[in-house]
Amino acid sequence: MEAWRDTTLPVETRVTDLLSRMTLEEKIAQLAGVWVTAASSGDGVAPHQDELAEDTPPWPEVIKYGLGQLTRTFGTAPVDPQAGAKALEHTQREIMATNRFGIPAMAHEECLAGFTTWGATAYPVPLAWGATFDPALICEMGSRIGHDMRAHGIHQGLAPVLDVTRDPRWGRTEETIGEDPYLVGMIGAQYVRGLEQAGIVATLKHFVGYSASRAGRNHGPVSMGPRELADVMLPPFEMALREGPRSVMQSYTEIDGVPTAADHRVLTELLRDDLGFTGVLVSDYFGVSFLEKLHGTAADAGEAARQALTAGVDVELPTVRCYGSPLAEAVRSGSIDESFVDRAAARVLSQKCELGLLDPSYSPSASPVALDSAENRAVARRIAEESVVLLENSAGVLPLDARRVAVVGPLADDPLAMLGCYSFPAHVGVSHPDAGLGVEIKTVVAALRERFADVTYVPDGPGVQAAVEAADVCVAVVGDKAGLFGRGTSGEGCDAPDLRLPGEQADLLDSVLGTSTPVVVVLCSGRPYTIPPAAATVQTFFPGEEGANAIADVLTGKVNPSGRLPVSVPAHPGAQPTTYLAAPLGHRSDVSALDPTPRFPFGHGLSYTTFEYRDLRLSSTEIPVDGSVDVTCTVTNSGSRPGTEVVQLYLRDPVAQVTRPWRQLVGFVRVPLEPGQSTDVTFTVHADLTSFTGVDGHRVVEPGSIEVHIGRSCADTPLFGSFTLTGSARPVGPDRVLQSSARYS
Repeated sequence: MEAWRDTTLPVETRVTDLLSRMTLEEKIAQLAGVWVTAASSGDGVAPHQDELAEDTPPWPEVIKYGLGQLTRTFGTAPVDPQAGAKALEHTQREIMATNRFGIPAMAHEECLAGFTTWGATAYPVPLAWGATFDPALICEMGSRIGHDMRAHGIHQGLAPVLDVTRDPRWGRTEETIGEDPYLVGMIGAQYVRGLEQAGIVATLKHFVGYSASRAGRNHGPVSMGPRELADVMLPPFEMALREGPRSVMQSYTEIDGVPTAADHRVLTELLRDDLGFTGVLVSDYFGVSFLEKLHGTAADAGEAARQALTAGVDVELPTVRCYGSPLAEAVRSGSIDESFVDRAAARVLSQKCELGLLDPSYSPSASPVALDSAENRAVARRIAEESVVLLENSAGVLPLDARRVAVVGPLADDPLAMLGCYSFPAHVGVSHPDAGLGVEIKTVVAALRERFADVTYVPDGPGVQAAVEAADVCVAVVGDKAGLFGRGTSGEGCDAPDLRLPGEQADLLDSVLGTSTPVVVVLCSGRPYTIPPAAATVQTFFPGEEGANAIADVLTGKVNPSGRLPVSVPAHPGAQPTTYLAAPLGHRSDVSALDPTPRFPFGHGLSYTTFEYRDLRLSSTEIPVDGSVDVTCTVTNSGSRPGTEVVQLYLRDPVAQVTRPWRQLVGFVRVPLEPGQSTDVTFTVHADLTSFTGVDGHRVVEPGSIEVHIGRSCADTPLFGSFTLTGSARPVGPDRVLQSSARYS
């Protein structure tokens, strides 16, 4: 038996043997995907798809020497999942029969809000994951998504997005988990754990800085110093990398004039040498071609291939263009050393070997399972419920107890209002209306009609005011319609000039708020928007197929809301784009007339009960720069209903060698309490969690005083204390402690 087929040998030995037998063309064939069903119809799901998809060589030519990846065999057009699995099996057998080593392709699919295929569960979007503050629940979702994908022959999932929100005008804000790197890292890492435990290769994206584009414009240049990159953008990737993800996707970003796809410093020195990543680095779709087509750093496809491959991009996705004949010609001409091809091919083949794709016994047969199972829907429902954020309830109108309910707003009767741009019905299904949604998605109107006998629905227009005046309460549903590249108000390529509600929705709100009827505003959106005061306001972030049920149950009080804001809600639509993590002068000050203080801060969320905080205790007021401290407080449900409080721990470094954030989240925990019940909540905080990038560009734990703030949000922290770090400044690196531990009893 040839060594590469011997499953008793180490992966490295097998791959080394296989590479020694392969020609240049066979090795290069492993470094690209192919997108068989990509169309140039104008309804593309990737940037510049119309322009670049047709450059793919004919199928027999593509698979002649083998193939690295199959792109989106399920998520490009509606296909019955069982038929799709059979078609994928047939394609894999054809690929294996054509290349002389019988190597199959990796099959990948999007899974940002569920397995992106017709008929699969449409889960809430990542911004809703962040609103739950519940990492364990997101891990369970990831495991379910991974199980469904693996059963249908998929090997790799293109998620999670670990970009930290910097400017919510960016259309892809809905794909982010929030504006705080600790929250993003905690939630994102658990999603990785769920996918990988199910046998799916998780793909961290987008490495790195994508969400910090100027003015929130997609693919816009990024003006970011190394300190912001290290202290804000990198920690979520560092946290997720500890869960063992086997793939990373490069960002479309250019940072300080250098496109990330061609940046050896970012993709090799930082990601691999510093952070220790050993898996396969894939390009974002057409990211290698963009070096030629958009960035202008490459004169042709061969030069784009040279820049990306030497920087560290192993696989060109979604389809072969640069990593095909242009790469082969560049190697033969001497402009690219073949060792770079060998390096990337070794990484790809090692991953295939680890997945069993090189084993003699491998079969591409799939075992399809029923998608959108009752268990899946139950998890989707829990996430939707936990992600609903009660922003205000000043008039005490919630929970609703009304006989006559008026519902207004076009989104109230649109099932797509529940879905983000990477949910299959919104992502692909809108281009195939005859296929149907594939899953049952209730609207807010339908959900309310199941709970109230007298519901009048008027989307907009002249009948609105009369209907509202005749009702006991008005529910106004406003927000976004997700889409791609300008085909929606939120989603990839749907960037906003400011944070006003899209279209005429602000006028609609003004008209109903001008009546004497109490108004409950329900936002279903992919980003925060400026909204006027109302009797009550509820925020959801594209809560998925069970979202309407979750909204209705919160409005009626069946579910006590426990969601917390993963992003701040602005007070003014043109407010300076900022997050709570800004240094002191990034907040309100006497030297600027522009006040960026949000109307509702990060971490904010109300309940139908009340919680009291008391008795802050620190295990020590002095700890060494490599020590830990226990921070404990007592939390009591002082109201009359059971509820869940999200206890949040923030630190502040008041004096440091560089400016530091006003406050920074370092711990949180969901605490369920019965009326009158109290519990002690303890966070164990390592000194590493106070570290930052110093003036010399290296991360350090600095001695000095550290403030402790515990409470309900970054701006509502009734408990305050401090401890002192003692000793000399201590350098720390990627192996530092990244998480606090939290417990309650």
